[in-house]
Amino acid sequence: QVQLVESGGGLVRPGGSLRLSCAASGRVFGINAMGWYRQAPGKEREEVAIIGSGGTTHYTDSVKGRFTISTINDKNTVNLQMNSLKFEDTAVYYCYADRYGRRYWGQGTQVAVSS
Repeated sequence: QVQLVESGGGLVRPGGSLRLSCAASGRVFGINAMGWYRQAPGKEREEVAIIGSGGTTHYTDSVKGRFTISTINDKNTVNLQMNSLKFEDTAVYYCYADRYGRRYWGQGTQVAVSS
């Protein structure tokens, strides 16, 4: 089992920044990718960013140039640096980790962009 604990959500004004963190524990050996999804009210869950074990990253178009995903601590923690936040970035953000064909999820952290 892999446990994921997220932190860093909150309320921010448009144009502001937040950094989300997700720490993996438990059976972390073999994690080959980590990433973030988000779900806004009334919308489907959307993949935001992913980072593979080799460091390859991928972003959904709406966050390219504004969000940066990275790993630290021997790749057991994944961060999502979010800059130039917009109203439409408001959502619950979920961290995930892929290990041997199984996906593990965090509990979610709320990001609210409001003036």
